[in-house]
Amino acid sequence: MAQTSQESDAGTPARLAGARERGRIEVYPAAVAALAARAASECYGVMGMAGRGLRAGVAELLRRDLHRGVEVREVEGGLEVDVFVIVNYGMRITEVAHNLQSAVRFEVERSTGVPVLGVNVFVQGVQEDRGTR
Repeated sequence: MAQTSQESDAGTPARLAGARERGRIEVYPAAVAALAARAASECYGVMGMAGRGLRAGVAELLRRDLHRGVEVREVEGGLEVDVFVIVNYGMRITEVAHNLQSAVRFEVERSTGVPVLGVNVFVQGVQEDRGTR
């Protein structure tokens, strides 16, 4: 993914889009969200991705469309990623969140070449892993 200081069609600095002599490269935020969701869901202590909103105070565990639990924003100098997760019961939430931040930042930067300025983790719930009992 090429970073460029050129202006995009809307007049804002392009970060996920780049012009090269062979053509244009554009990565949609939904694609970046899918990368981040996969990295997050593979982290130790993460039960799964959660829907962005709480319904009646209950977090929805996403089985498909994991990218719905991630929001990606282009900001000055890079990207910000919000990740909504459900954590396994008994895990130290702060450790899970720090590991998740590192994994998401690494995967998105490696795949896109665009710096990730922040990964915000929103723990929407805690759930016991029923498969271990």
